[in-house]
Amino acid sequence: MTPGRDAGKKKSGAGLVVLLIVILLVAVGTIVWAFLDTGPPWDAPPQIKATENPVPATPETLAAAKVIYQLRCAHCHGNNGDGDGPEAHRLRVEPTDFTDVGQMSRLTDGEIFWRIGAGRRPMPSFRDKLTETERWELVDYIRAFAQPLPKTH
Repeated sequence: MTPGRDAGKKKSGAGLVVLLIVILLVAVGTIVWAFLDTGPPWDAPPQIKATENPVPATPETLAAAKVIYQLRCAHCHGNNGDGDGPEAHRLRVEPTDFTDVGQMSRLTDGEIFWRIGAGRRPMPSFRDKLTETERWELVDYIRAFAQPLPKTH
Protein backbone atom coordinates (compact mmCIF):
# COMPACT_ATOMS: atom_id res chain seq x y z
CA MET A 1 0.00 0.00 0.00
CA THR A 2 1.10 3.48 -0.63
CA PRO A 3 1.25 6.17 2.04
CA GLY A 4 -1.51 8.18 0.31
CA ARG A 5 -3.99 5.29 0.50
CA ASP A 6 -3.29 4.64 4.19
CA ALA A 7 -3.94 8.30 5.00
CA GLY A 8 -7.27 8.13 3.15
CA LYS A 9 -8.32 5.04 5.12
CA LYS A 10 -7.45 6.78 8.39
CA LYS A 11 -9.53 9.81 7.37
CA SER A 12 -12.54 7.67 6.40
CA GLY A 13 -12.21 5.66 9.63
CA ALA A 14 -12.16 8.86 11.68
CA GLY A 15 -15.16 10.16 9.74
CA LEU A 16 -17.07 6.97 10.51
CA VAL A 17 -16.30 7.31 14.22
CA VAL A 18 -17.50 10.93 14.21
CA LEU A 19 -20.68 9.92 12.36
CA LEU A 20 -21.38 7.13 14.88
CA ILE A 21 -20.85 9.54 17.79
CA VAL A 22 -23.25 12.06 16.23
CA ILE A 23 -25.88 9.35 15.68
CA LEU A 24 -25.46 8.16 19.28
CA LEU A 25 -25.81 11.71 20.65
CA VAL A 26 -28.95 12.33 18.56
CA ALA A 27 -30.47 9.05 19.76
CA VAL A 28 -29.71 9.77 23.42
CA GLY A 29 -30.96 13.34 23.05
CA THR A 30 -34.21 12.14 21.51
CA ILE A 31 -34.80 9.69 24.36
CA VAL A 32 -34.03 12.34 27.00
CA TRP A 33 -36.28 14.88 25.24
CA ALA A 34 -39.14 12.37 25.14
CA PHE A 35 -38.94 11.95 28.91
CA LEU A 36 -38.52 15.66 29.64
CA ASP A 37 -41.21 16.75 27.18
CA THR A 38 -44.15 16.03 29.49
CA GLY A 39 -42.89 18.13 32.37
CA PRO A 40 -43.61 17.61 36.05
CA PRO A 41 -46.31 15.29 37.41
CA TRP A 42 -49.81 16.34 36.47
CA ASP A 43 -51.31 16.32 39.93
CA ALA A 44 -53.97 18.84 40.88
CA PRO A 45 -53.67 20.42 44.31
CA PRO A 46 -55.79 18.58 46.94
CA GLN A 47 -58.26 21.45 47.36
CA ILE A 48 -58.88 21.45 43.58
CA LYS A 49 -59.34 17.67 43.48
CA ALA A 50 -62.17 18.01 45.96
CA THR A 51 -63.93 20.77 43.99
CA GLU A 52 -67.28 19.71 42.60
CA ASN A 53 -68.49 20.83 39.21
CA PRO A 54 -70.84 23.80 39.70
CA VAL A 55 -72.17 23.56 36.14
CA PRO A 56 -74.97 21.03 35.67
CA ALA A 57 -74.83 18.77 32.62
CA THR A 58 -77.86 19.97 30.68
CA PRO A 59 -78.55 19.59 26.97
CA GLU A 60 -77.64 23.29 26.57
CA THR A 61 -74.32 23.13 28.45
CA LEU A 62 -73.34 19.89 26.70
CA ALA A 63 -74.13 21.44 23.30
CA ALA A 64 -71.99 24.48 24.15
CA ALA A 65 -69.15 22.23 25.32
CA LYS A 66 -69.37 20.10 22.18
CA VAL A 67 -68.62 23.16 20.06
CA ILE A 68 -65.58 24.00 22.21
CA TYR A 69 -64.43 20.37 22.24
CA GLN A 70 -64.62 20.08 18.45
CA LEU A 71 -62.68 23.32 18.05
CA ARG A 72 -60.04 22.86 20.77
CA CYS A 73 -59.77 19.18 21.70
CA ALA A 74 -60.94 16.77 18.99
CA HIS A 75 -57.85 17.16 16.78
CA CYS A 76 -55.86 15.27 19.44
CA HIS A 77 -58.44 13.51 21.64
CA GLY A 78 -60.66 12.46 18.72
CA ASN A 79 -64.29 13.19 17.89
CA ASN A 80 -65.32 10.27 20.10
CA GLY A 81 -62.91 11.10 22.93
CA ASP A 82 -60.87 7.95 22.35
CA GLY A 83 -57.50 9.72 22.06
CA ASP A 84 -57.28 9.01 18.33
CA GLY A 85 -57.63 12.44 16.75
CA PRO A 86 -55.93 13.26 13.44
CA GLU A 87 -53.00 14.96 15.24
CA ALA A 88 -52.56 12.28 17.94
CA HIS A 89 -49.96 10.31 15.98
CA ARG A 90 -47.63 13.35 15.91
CA LEU A 91 -47.45 13.64 19.69
CA ARG A 92 -44.82 12.11 21.94
CA VAL A 93 -47.48 11.58 24.61
CA GLU A 94 -50.72 9.82 23.79
CA PRO A 95 -53.78 12.01 24.38
CA THR A 96 -56.03 10.82 27.19
CA ASP A 97 -58.67 8.32 26.13
CA PHE A 98 -61.82 9.79 27.66
CA THR A 99 -63.75 6.61 26.82
CA ASP A 100 -61.64 4.57 29.28
CA VAL A 101 -64.14 4.17 32.12
CA GLY A 102 -61.51 2.90 34.56
CA GLN A 103 -59.09 5.74 33.95
CA MET A 104 -61.77 8.42 33.97
CA SER A 105 -63.37 7.08 37.17
CA ARG A 106 -60.07 7.71 38.98
CA LEU A 107 -60.21 11.43 38.13
CA THR A 108 -62.42 13.88 39.99
CA ASP A 109 -64.23 16.67 38.18
CA GLY A 110 -61.87 19.10 39.90
CA GLU A 111 -58.83 17.29 38.51
CA ILE A 112 -60.17 17.33 34.96
CA PHE A 113 -61.03 21.03 35.30
CA TRP A 114 -57.54 21.76 36.66
CA ARG A 115 -55.83 19.80 33.85
CA ILE A 116 -57.77 21.69 31.18
CA GLY A 117 -56.65 24.96 32.74
CA ALA A 118 -53.06 23.99 33.57
CA GLY A 119 -52.16 22.09 30.43
CA ARG A 120 -49.11 19.88 30.17
CA ARG A 121 -46.96 19.42 27.12
CA PRO A 122 -48.00 18.72 24.52
CA MET A 123 -51.45 19.94 25.62
CA PRO A 124 -51.64 23.72 25.97
CA SER A 125 -53.13 25.51 28.95
CA PHE A 126 -56.68 26.71 28.37
CA ARG A 127 -56.82 28.86 31.51
CA ASP A 128 -56.60 32.07 29.48
CA LYS A 129 -58.40 30.72 26.41
CA LEU A 130 -61.61 29.45 28.02
CA THR A 131 -63.74 30.85 30.81
CA GLU A 132 -64.21 28.87 34.02
CA THR A 133 -67.76 28.06 32.94
CA GLU A 134 -66.54 26.76 29.56
CA ARG A 135 -63.96 24.56 31.29
CA TRP A 136 -66.60 23.14 33.66
CA GLU A 137 -68.88 22.51 30.68
CA LEU A 138 -66.02 20.62 29.05
CA VAL A 139 -65.69 18.48 32.18
CA ASP A 140 -69.34 17.44 31.76
CA TYR A 141 -68.85 16.79 28.05
CA ILE A 142 -65.65 14.78 28.60
CA ARG A 143 -67.37 12.74 31.33
CA ALA A 144 -70.08 11.76 28.84
CA PHE A 145 -67.50 9.82 26.76
CA ALA A 146 -66.86 7.41 29.65
CA GLN A 147 -70.47 6.62 30.49
CA PRO A 148 -70.94 2.87 30.60
CA LEU A 149 -73.28 1.57 27.93
CA PRO A 150 -76.76 0.68 29.19
CA LYS A 151 -77.36 -3.01 29.73
CA THR A 152 -79.54 -4.71 27.18
CA HIS A 153 -81.42 -7.88 27.89
